[in-house]
Amino acid sequence: MNARQAHKHDPVVLDGSPLSTEEVRLVAREHASAELSDGARTRVVAARQVVADAAEDVDPVYGLNTGFGSLSKVRVTVDQVHEIQRNIVRSHAAGVGDPLPKDVVRATMLILAASLARGHSGVEPSTIDRLLWHLEEDVVPVVPSRGSVGASGDLAPLSHIALALIGEGECRRNEQKQPTRAFLDEAGLEPITLEAKEGLALLNGTHLMAATGALCLEDAHDLLEAAIAGTALSLDACRASHGPFDPRIHELRTQHGQIEVARRVLEQLVGSQIVEDHQEDDPRVQDPYCLRAASQVLGAGLDAIAWVRTIIERELGAVTDNPLVFPADQAILSGGNFHGMPLAIALDTLRIALVHVAGISERRVFWVLSGHDTENPVTTYLAPEPGLHSGYMIAQYTAAACCNELQTLANPASVANVPTSAGIEDYNSMGATSANLARQSIRLARDVVAIELLVMTEAMEHQRPLRSGTGVESTVAKVREVVPPLKQDRPPAPDIARIAELIAARGI
Repeated sequence: MNARQAHKHDPVVLDGSPLSTEEVRLVAREHASAELSDGARTRVVAARQVVADAAEDVDPVYGLNTGFGSLSKVRVTVDQVHEIQRNIVRSHAAGVGDPLPKDVVRATMLILAASLARGHSGVEPSTIDRLLWHLEEDVVPVVPSRGSVGASGDLAPLSHIALALIGEGECRRNEQKQPTRAFLDEAGLEPITLEAKEGLALLNGTHLMAATGALCLEDAHDLLEAAIAGTALSLDACRASHGPFDPRIHELRTQHGQIEVARRVLEQLVGSQIVEDHQEDDPRVQDPYCLRAASQVLGAGLDAIAWVRTIIERELGAVTDNPLVFPADQAILSGGNFHGMPLAIALDTLRIALVHVAGISERRVFWVLSGHDTENPVTTYLAPEPGLHSGYMIAQYTAAACCNELQTLANPASVANVPTSAGIEDYNSMGATSANLARQSIRLARDVVAIELLVMTEAMEHQRPLRSGTGVESTVAKVREVVPPLKQDRPPAPDIARIAELIAARGI
């Protein structure tokens, strides 16, 4: 999208109130603009004045007239203020690895700007304005994905963003990547000069972790919608009983996610002819867990992700800088709001939930392809002519491989600690690792659910002329818009990719 095209959405106003994950998504992915409210600008100015006064005082205040981290005992003179703020940005830009996706960087910049706009960081309003200029013009800093230990904020990634504000580092717009200074020259802008504490304010914060978490939650919402649709589709594609989804069963368990999943699955099956067709004289007594206990497993994932949402949404209204400025009290207080442990544990939990969303999906794929269920009129592997054709045999292999990787990625990063800064920063969260792994897990889980939708839509062809419920048939129609029936063997990979894109685009 060209950043200069007319915006399709109302601007996101930074007025001190919490951002929503939807606002983060709109700015990060759809290039909605963001602007600083007049009230927020007034609060930012007031906090800046407190910092300016303190910077000239003889008393040491961390980050204003001292060094950083284990060097905090070193005093800095007034005439060195600009130099030390510039130096902290340069020295902390030590990231490595592949660059973060643009949407993650844009989301990080928005959350950083929103935090600064709450008037407790002591930055100049022009510093926030410059961040918003980068978003508006889609001049996005190139930020390596590794380097944050998620405790004294996301120091390394945020430093690479801050480099752009002082005219250094690299940025990209569309497919063009070049030195930041070239973009500034093109726009007739000069790099900003960081005042006392501003470098620290730009670097100290949980903004990368929160940004990744917010985008992952948006993606997880879409993924769960598809997973619930896939569950309902699988029930009739596998000729399973609807009985285990009876609300009376789930009310006795009192687990909210489980109740919600059962309700929504049954809603999509209303009007099914398939369940009527095997209601009598069916020798099967119970379905496998992947069908019978789908509400319990997927509902647990739903509940876990709902808890993760509460943590991320709190962080989207937070100030995670250090030290913090309290203009009403003319006070500057040092603390540990930059510590990422709340987000680290939440993002670890998200990955665990995704293992089970994908895992039970893969088991249903295995079940329908295996040919074990002789009461279901499907062919083995859904092959048009088994033996001559292999059908979707290897699609299940792919789902299994994705599930294995999800299981590996679910190992919690937050349980490990490596001290930094000569030991003064002795307990780190590793939340940025949790965040990077969560992005990978979302993609893998989406592919597994896409495979289920592909396979079960084909299994529905074997149930014809019988029809499933209205909701299920709607899902089948959506899949068929991008993937035709399997008449003979063809590579499944493009079909899986198209359905995964459909899920990501909120098409299921």
